[in-house]
Amino acid sequence: MSFPAPRSLRRPLAALAVLGLPATLAAAPPAEATAVPPPPPGWTLVWSDDFDGAAGAPPSSDNWTISTGHGYPGGPGNWGTGEIQRYTADPSNLGLDGNGNLRITPVKGPSGEWTSSRVETRRANFKPADGQVLRIEARIQMPDVTGPQALGYWPAFWALGSPYRGDYWNWPAIGEFDIMENVNGINSVWGVLHCGVNPGGPCNETSGLGASRACPGASCQSGMHAYRFEWDRSTTPNELRWYVDGEQYHSVSESRLGAETWTKMTEHEGYFLLLNVAMGGAFPDGVAGHATPTAETVSGRPLTADYVAVWQGKDA
Repeated sequence: MSFPAPRSLRRPLAALAVLGLPATLAAAPPAEATAVPPPPPGWTLVWSDDFDGAAGAPPSSDNWTISTGHGYPGGPGNWGTGEIQRYTADPSNLGLDGNGNLRITPVKGPSGEWTSSRVETRRANFKPADGQVLRIEARIQMPDVTGPQALGYWPAFWALGSPYRGDYWNWPAIGEFDIMENVNGINSVWGVLHCGVNPGGPCNETSGLGASRACPGASCQSGMHAYRFEWDRSTTPNELRWYVDGEQYHSVSESRLGAETWTKMTEHEGYFLLLNVAMGGAFPDGVAGHATPTAETVSGRPLTADYVAVWQGKDA
């Protein structure tokens, strides 16, 4: 039976293209936390979280909900992706670091079970006004692990259409924007759009319409980078764009998808945002060519998020 599979069976060809990179890359300590950048002229801040708070505290319950278990009640098992970890709210998996960052840490317990965390914004109406651009950004250091020790790590920063809440079987028509995905400690960021029908359709499901590139400067694993997505309603046709550190590497035009697909993806209330680190599943397994994680995979390497912010505006 085919079922909704956000972030699954992803981009095997694009992934294999970057597997020629060295298995290990120069590591560096996590960057210091920074303030949410001020909006440029013509832009306003819609929403943000700077992850300030005491070490070990959970993220703000005013801003985030914590998903737990192996799937939504009534939804597909293993979150529809084949990932193996159990999500928890335990401080060993999720918490502020006391220095302005949020950490999501996969942990392998004594029994061999992997646990991790997944958080979602309470707000589910992120959408640009007519004639405006919505900019969604997070400054993130991916888990600092590479090579065989990284097999199965699957960090992500992404957005799902609000109708998914409470239904869980209407994907991909309601839309999914993968702003930052990575697997197996490869120095690459993937940006992907999911839409239409599954399988096939205008978004080539379940793969989606994606692109990838190496992080500028320091590797994705050894330094902080700003991962940005823009939904532009100021142009005709509308356009979706993906960036890393301000450098655009992917775009999808409304005209590529067709009116019906675009309407189903954009004419609902809006989107909610997610941060998580999965372990195993179709994407890392497909890239590795075998099941992940393995006995060599190390425990305890966190995704570190400095801030998440949403702005609206239009460049002059």
